[in-house]
Amino acid sequence: MSWSRLPVTPAISDAGWLDGALRIESPNCDDRPAGETISLIVVHAISLPPACFGGDAIMRLFTNRLDATAHPYFARIAGLRVSAHFLIRRDGELIQFVSCHQRSWHAGLSCWQGRPRCNDFSLGIELEGCDELPFAEAQYACLLPLLRFFCVHFPVTAVVGHSDIAPGRKTDPGPCFDWRRLASIGKLPGLLC
Repeated sequence: MSWSRLPVTPAISDAGWLDGALRIESPNCDDRPAGETISLIVVHAISLPPACFGGDAIMRLFTNRLDATAHPYFARIAGLRVSAHFLIRRDGELIQFVSCHQRSWHAGLSCWQGRPRCNDFSLGIELEGCDELPFAEAQYACLLPLLRFFCVHFPVTAVVGHSDIAPGRKTDPGPCFDWRRLASIGKLPGLLC
């Protein structure tokens, strides 16, 4: 069942885990700098292998268990130590890998409005997808209430794409992501709220 259809009011535990999300803990995280708050949400896209959906390769990558021999592409990335706070699957299923109180390793070399190291002050949300194909309705149905929830619970000033914080290095979530849908929460890429 996707998070957007859960019949309970969402809440975050004291430990930073969202009720209703499937919890698969990633070791690829650490503590945020002292006093740092979440002010940015970064939307990503990921598919493994590229442009292929389903399977458990994303979960394996985020938990350092990707089999480098399972696909030729995996040999190139199996040694990466990356994660995100959340993944939204094509069917709208929501998976949480890292506590919201911790820093997930999703942004890499990045900068937003003159502030480097976006991992320090952001939440990373991966959508199962790629640059070439539209995202599923179920993903937007999960993403929008999730963003609304975070904007109420944290001092979020902007929602941006990975491409906005790492221009020239990253393209996701790509041209098929419909940023207009975020207008309902008042957060558009590159605009402060």
